[in-house]
Parts: sequence; structure tokens; C-alpha cells
Amino acid sequence: MTSSAASCLLFLRMKTIEEAELCFPQLLNSSCRKTTRPHSVSMLTYIILSSICLLTVTLNLLVIISISHFRQLHKPTNLLLLSLAVSDFLVGFLMLFQIMLIDGCWLFSDLMCILYNVLAYIITSASIGTMVLISVDRYVAICEPLQYPNKVTQKRVQVCVCLCWIGSAFLHSLLLKNNLEQPGRYNSCIGDCVIVINYIAGLADVFITFIGPVTVIIVLYMRVFVVAVSQARAMRSHVAALPLKSSVTVTAKKSEMKAARALGVVIVVFLLCICPYYCVSLTGQDTLLNASTVFIVTCLVYFNSCLNPVIYAFFYPWFRKSIKLIVTLEILQPGSCRTNML
Repeated sequence: MTSSAASCLLFLRMKTIEEAELCFPQLLNSSCRKTTRPHSVSMLTYIILSSICLLTVTLNLLVIISISHFRQLHKPTNLLLLSLAVSDFLVGFLMLFQIMLIDGCWLFSDLMCILYNVLAYIITSASIGTMVLISVDRYVAICEPLQYPNKVTQKRVQVCVCLCWIGSAFLHSLLLKNNLEQPGRYNSCIGDCVIVINYIAGLADVFITFIGPVTVIIVLYMRVFVVAVSQARAMRSHVAALPLKSSVTVTAKKSEMKAARALGVVIVVFLLCICPYYCVSLTGQDTLLNASTVFIVTCLVYFNSCLNPVIYAFFYPWFRKSIKLIVTLEILQPGSCRTNML
């Protein structure tokens, strides 16, 4: 083989390798490069994320069907759980895009990239807002039990949930206005999915949608914890003095405290999963979010959406019962919506 033929063969081989590393091989000069990982690592990541995605969609769909179908579950607290389940259900679908981004390539249009990020922002913000509403609900139920039926009504909770979602959509549409007007303006190559948020606007967003709500949640639940401990002691002494007359009151208070404990676990897990994402978002002079560079913290946020229904299954007997009715298709029988779930 002549030296020119060998050189030509080497050039073709190097070109083939280079094209294999590109997101779009046909766009040799403008395509982004793939994130190189061992094949075994990529396959394991695909399997894990796909499993989480499937579980997230399935489990949260069960929560949505349960609370929506059974009339006995149409309570203010459960409406808040329904709002949280809807956001977690949508997160499950967003994970499909995250799975496609494992190799660092965005295969859709620039407009889809922006819409994906806007929707992710809205869902996350609405979830945090719902967590605040859950904290307020438990605060009133434990600290002001006599005023709870008058203060926390079905209609008021519905209005608060709607305002939470509408406010989140408005805020982040305004925050990402520049990105929406010119999709892909910050992409360095084809196959990239980058959004840029002004530092001041990003800082304001962190305070409005994270630091402020988290502070409210912590303060309210610290108050709930203190009152719950004092009430537990009072109940023990009250039961010892009047075992028969106080049984109904004690049962009601225990039920409220059990709900507060369950929702407290939900909130703690949520904060543990979402805090790393916001810590990453606060780094740098500009809040520069590239879907491939924040892969781990984003997946941690997504994983939280899978955990919530699992927590419900441990703490709520009505959820376990509703799963059985749904899986066995008893839910399709006439009058099943009036089934006793409590």
C-alpha cells in the first residue's frame, strides 16, 4: 500500500470516528459533540432513568385517579395532594426528554428546548407552592383545630391551588421572556439546549420560588412540631383521667397528627431533593443552565416525584385500598365512587 493510500485510509477512519462523536454527523462543522461514556454506564443510566420515569407516571396516576374518583377523599388536604400528584405526573413525562439527553445531544428544535425548560420551571415552582399550602393546611389543623373547618374550605383550597399554578406560569414566562422570543440564541452549536437567565432576575426567582417558600415551610412546621408534642402530652394525661369521654376527641387529634407527620416526611424529602439543584443554579455571574451539565441534580429533582406516592403508600391506608380497587378494576363498577375509603 502506498503512503498516499495509507494517509487517505487514516483520514477516512479519523473522519468516521469524528462523525460518530457528533450529535448530527451530517452537520460536521456546526454540530455539538456527544458526551463520551462507557457503553455499560450509558445502558445502566438508561435503564435506571426509564424505570424511574415509568414508576413516576404510574404511581402518580394512581394518586390522581384515587383522589378524583372516590368522593370520600374529596377533602381540602387531599386536593393539595392531588395538585402535587399532577405536578409529579408531568415530571414523569419531562424525564423522557432527560433520558434522551444522556449523551448530551438535544435532538429537537430550539423552540422545544425552551418550552421544555419553561415547563420544568413552572412545575417545580408549582410543587414548591403546593408544599407551602400543605404546610399552612397542617399548621391550621394542628395549631387552630377549632377554626380549621371554617378557614380551610374546599373552595378556598381550589382557588389557592389555581392561583399557585397560574402565578408560577406567569412568573416564569416573564423570567424566560428573552429565551422565548429568540429560541436557541445562547446555543453554541446544533444539538445544544441552553437557556440564560439574567443574574438579578435569577436571584429574584430563587428568593421568590425557593428561599422564601422554604423559610415559610420550615417556620410553620417547627411551630406544628412544638404544638404537636404539647398536644400529645396533654392527650395522654387527658385519656388517663377520662378514658371514655375523650376517646373520640383523641382519635381525631391522632388522625390530624398522623397526617401532619406523613406530610412532614413528604416536605423533608422534597427539600433534600431540590436543594442541590438551586445550589447549582446560584453559581456563577449568570445563571447558565445547560441540560447536560446539571444532569445529576435535575435527575434528583425528578426522583422526588417518584418518592411521594411511595410515602403515601406507607402512611395512608386509603391509598393502599384505592390501589387494590384500581388494579382489580373494581373501580369500574357502578357506585364505586361512594366506597368507604377511611
